[in-house]
Amino acid sequence: MVNLSPLLFVTFMESYELRYEQMGFLVLVNFVTQIASDLIHSHLVDRYGVRPFITAGHALVAAGFFLLSLAPFIQPDNPYPFMILATVIFSYGGGILELLLSAIVAAIPSQEKAKAMSLLHSFYAWGFIFVVLVTTGGLAVFTPQRWYYLPIIWSVVPLINFFLFLRVPLAPMVDHHERTRFSALLRSPFFILMILTITLGGATEVTMSQWASTFAERSLGLTKEVGDLGGVLMFALFLGIGRHLFAQRGREEYIWHVMFIGSILSLISYLTVSISPYPAISLIACFFSGLGVSLLWPGSIVLSHRAFPHASAGMFALLAAAGDTGAGVGPYIVGLVSEANMGKGAGEALKSGFLAGAIYPLVLIIILLLVRRMFRHYTATS
Repeated sequence: MVNLSPLLFVTFMESYELRYEQMGFLVLVNFVTQIASDLIHSHLVDRYGVRPFITAGHALVAAGFFLLSLAPFIQPDNPYPFMILATVIFSYGGGILELLLSAIVAAIPSQEKAKAMSLLHSFYAWGFIFVVLVTTGGLAVFTPQRWYYLPIIWSVVPLINFFLFLRVPLAPMVDHHERTRFSALLRSPFFILMILTITLGGATEVTMSQWASTFAERSLGLTKEVGDLGGVLMFALFLGIGRHLFAQRGREEYIWHVMFIGSILSLISYLTVSISPYPAISLIACFFSGLGVSLLWPGSIVLSHRAFPHASAGMFALLAAAGDTGAGVGPYIVGLVSEANMGKGAGEALKSGFLAGAIYPLVLIIILLLVRRMFRHYTATS
């Protein structure tokens, strides 16, 4: 869902004379809406249960995709306002799914939460790859001028999940009397650090995934197909490999170390993309950043759950909202910086944007050092 529109950024820009800033704004709208959805539904889920909301989320995603495909027909001269409206609808549904899927997995009785969470989030990467392949192939078959067929095709997936979640068994959430009080989370310095961690992790991950396709085309001079397959797809592949390997072979006590090393690798990747004069090296740095960010988001959830094992859906809502904040603001800032440097040419402008984005993993490295100092105390006293 999150990655469909970015694959069409260049098509939107060329077909409707849209700007980098407008594409970045679509990303921002996406994640701001998800933030609102996360926060609105946290207490409702605790009160009414998971099933009504997980099914509604899938229905909204399907409806938003369908509206996106209708945008150029509703207002052919300027479909951008309806693109924004469609983004709000499918993002609101996506926010519900993001909140609940992690909470559903955390509720399943298991001694290996980190592996389970990493496996769950690895399917985001495999889905990402599938979206890239089908969308790139679809554009080749339908031509970019008929891009509107693709959201209709993708709306089938959430519709199928809608019917599946009507019957799938779900583990019960934490009992009301055992839950960690919401106010206790907000007073915890450790949890505040985890909020910052997932915010910066979201910014680091999604900035690269959202802009990699456009960067490969505009900065490296690659074709649409090569840019998607060689940049975005390889990013997603390395993202999935990192999460899958930890799910299969990782040890929970080492998750902080993996996050810290991943942050360093992400910083190196961002700097390489920004300053390397060699397109091949820049492209390799794009997909190696997928390995670097692979455990940043799920790792933040795991560390938070280990410190507060009796937290309600509200904890997952705050974490999801924080991650979405970084995922929305991060790419938008890169779009703004790129737009401000358009005098250098489209290719160099995006490199300037990525250089600004290097601040995300740099600050994350510092935050993770503070997390390590506090983690033992909070797990010992929880």
